[in-house]
Amino acid sequence: MIQFIGKRLLLAVPTIILVTFFVFALMELSPTDPAAALAGDNPTPERLAELHHQLGLDRPFLTRYLEWGGNALQGDLGISPVTHQSVISDLMFRLPITASLVLLAMIFALVLGVGLGTIAALNKGGVLDWLTNSFANLLLAVPPFVAAVLLVLFLAIMSPMFPATGYANMSAGIGPWLQFSTLPALSLAIIPAALLTRQVRGALIDALEEDYIRTARAKGLRRRMVVGKHAAKNAAVPVVTVLGLVFTSMFGGAVVVERIFAIPGLGSVSVESVLNGDLITLQGLVLLVAVLVTVVNLVIDASYGYFNPRLRIR
Repeated sequence: MIQFIGKRLLLAVPTIILVTFFVFALMELSPTDPAAALAGDNPTPERLAELHHQLGLDRPFLTRYLEWGGNALQGDLGISPVTHQSVISDLMFRLPITASLVLLAMIFALVLGVGLGTIAALNKGGVLDWLTNSFANLLLAVPPFVAAVLLVLFLAIMSPMFPATGYANMSAGIGPWLQFSTLPALSLAIIPAALLTRQVRGALIDALEEDYIRTARAKGLRRRMVVGKHAAKNAAVPVVTVLGLVFTSMFGGAVVVERIFAIPGLGSVSVESVLNGDLITLQGLVLLVAVLVTVVNLVIDASYGYFNPRLRIR
């Protein structure tokens, strides 16, 4: 298993380098001049030249990229020309906010998706199967921003069970944190829950029709043991694949949801960076997200090796 994970780690390094290089190149090709965005209205040519020099824009692209990459390896992502704060400090302050929101959304999606998917699989062709599939299809048609608006309307305005906007850190207590995080997490979890419901249903039905399951039933094993121990483990590989995709998409969805609920996480800082032309913060954010996605994919690959040992030798 260690060798398996080591190979995946080696493959992750060039992936991160390619992502950062691609983003740097895109920003280089962008028609937006970050110096002009910072200079304000009607800047003089001297002021623009001064800002170009301060931001390092008058140096070759490759030189700037290698210098930025070398500093990033040492944990230095530069100073934001907009906020005049350390980029790494700002991102590390906001990362726990978004990460806790995404993790809560993952819990909601897992509980709902695995529960409904299992119920549908065990009642294949029945009324519960039809109802579950219909409910999942309905959830798939609701994008996160629409879900957020509907949840605020019904659970914050018409029935004031949760606050409509704002955020409470975990240091304030698990109760206040849950109170402010439940609606945004539910907004992020709706589509992933529907995807997991369909995936769990399909994978579990396939597993339950395998010969070894019939053999286990013929031996007189209880249904709970057959489903929970034998079928669920073999159905887990395709479900875990969807989990990796869902986790990545949740970080993208957090951009919109955090703006709607006024949460100061990574989604908010990405929007602020784009609007202010703060390329240094944006570059640091892209690197951070690339590392996070790579780590998640590494965990997913490692889980493949656990659920299906034959994959370790590939």
